[in-house]
Amino acid sequence: MSTTTPSRIAAVRAFNRFYTRRLGMLGTGLLGTDHPLPQARVLYELGQRPVTAVADLRAALDLDAGYLSRLLTSLETAGLVRRERDESDGRRQAVRLTAAGAEEFRQLDERSRAEVGELLERLTDGEQRRVLGAMHVLEDAWDGRPRREVALRDPRPGDLGWVIQRHGALYHAEYGFDAQFEALVGRIVADFAEREDARERAWIADVAGESAGCVFCTRKDDSTAQLRLLLVEPDARGMGVGARLVEQCVRFAEQAGYTSMTLWTQSVLEEAHRLYERAGFQLTGQEPHRSFGRDLVAQTWTRALSPRSRT
Repeated sequence: MSTTTPSRIAAVRAFNRFYTRRLGMLGTGLLGTDHPLPQARVLYELGQRPVTAVADLRAALDLDAGYLSRLLTSLETAGLVRRERDESDGRRQAVRLTAAGAEEFRQLDERSRAEVGELLERLTDGEQRRVLGAMHVLEDAWDGRPRREVALRDPRPGDLGWVIQRHGALYHAEYGFDAQFEALVGRIVADFAEREDARERAWIADVAGESAGCVFCTRKDDSTAQLRLLLVEPDARGMGVGARLVEQCVRFAEQAGYTSMTLWTQSVLEEAHRLYERAGFQLTGQEPHRSFGRDLVAQTWTRALSPRSRT
């Protein structure tokens, strides 16, 4: 039985009206230019590459061929685009921006960045993350698959501070941990940064260019590595970010010559436990304690490693 109700349909329609009005899409020209939204979208797509096959442009914009042809004709008449034969296939048409068209694209892109930046500046960091998370949910739900790219990289200047801040904020919001936890994370990060140990490493996960997760591999002793400070932002969960971070940590530990890996966590972190189990960790001990402003059960998880030759 369908869960679609008239009230839900009305809510989506109301959001559409709010969104188009808020971003100024209802005027005769988008962002104070002479171009209505359809023309502006064509200019934006053409600005992403030197030349674009018309068929590819139509697929990217999901437009009727006849309607797209009329849009291109109007832009061509204005001297903003030029159509030509596709060099790779003479049966197909390609289109590129003229110098005047490139300037129009630059203005549109600049004004769009400024307007969206102004909208976001009115929000707190937490509000911005909730807005972006909601937008990603819409993209994933209606596109049928996540389109955001995930990349792991070394920390850059400022990232270690981000690790501390996000642990403090997220663990307080999700588990009620107090400032003692943020202080613990700060000590772990500071110790890691000061040691500069070749057998220790940290990674930041970027999703669509935004920091969305982290993990650290540190030395417990000469034969045992420790997985620490695994974190995934709420709007990046469900994309395999956590699994990739854990896998990267295990792989590095094996390459560094460790024969086992351990981690210390809390029983309330159930999502993380599933990641550890899938990565081959086993629960080897637990103990109740009071820390971070609440009663908890600490858990130790371990797994054997297959050390590889260090290069």
